[in-house]
Amino acid sequence: MRHQKKTIKLGRTAEHRKALLANQVCSLIEHQRIKTTLAKAKAVRPLAERMVTLGKNGSIHARRTALAALRQKNAVKKLFDDIAPRSAERNGGYTRIVKLGQRKSDSASMAFIEWVDMAEVVEEKPAEEKKAKRKETQPKPRETEAKREEPRVEESPTEEEKTAETPTPAEEPKPKKRRWFGRTSGEKK
Repeated sequence: MRHQKKTIKLGRTAEHRKALLANQVCSLIEHQRIKTTLAKAKAVRPLAERMVTLGKNGSIHARRTALAALRQKNAVKKLFDDIAPRSAERNGGYTRIVKLGQRKSDSASMAFIEWVDMAEVVEEKPAEEKKAKRKETQPKPRETEAKREEPRVEESPTEEEKTAETPTPAEEPKPKKRRWFGRTSGEKK
């Protein structure tokens, strides 16, 4: 029987487990929310809450204790300056675990772990940037196709021959993009 054996071992040695949990807490401090397995989220929660409690204390000793556990100065600075003051009036329960369901590859239970007093602005910024990048990449191939069509039109000598011989752009088949397996050894990218 496993009475009074509370440590979640995660199938790792003690050193590996300690480093893993410290890195997870540092990622949680940096990104405000992380996606991980449910078992790891449950193992990270006590360490993250202990670090916030140290941050609320705010003394030099508490800062050095947090630095000994996390081993990243910038994470400790953000913890003491941003995250701990947000949770000043809360007595514990600084993190929230949201279950997400099963991962496709190995069917592991996945979860978000996040701060309860998290800033809402952090979540929305990456989504807007991704949408903008996709919109910017689409117009570029259209501009190159237009440039390809212009020299063909200029090559024909007279206007009468243009209208008689050249079909409309909709009738011309678009040149297919060649994949890497379609190239011969002489062609370059």
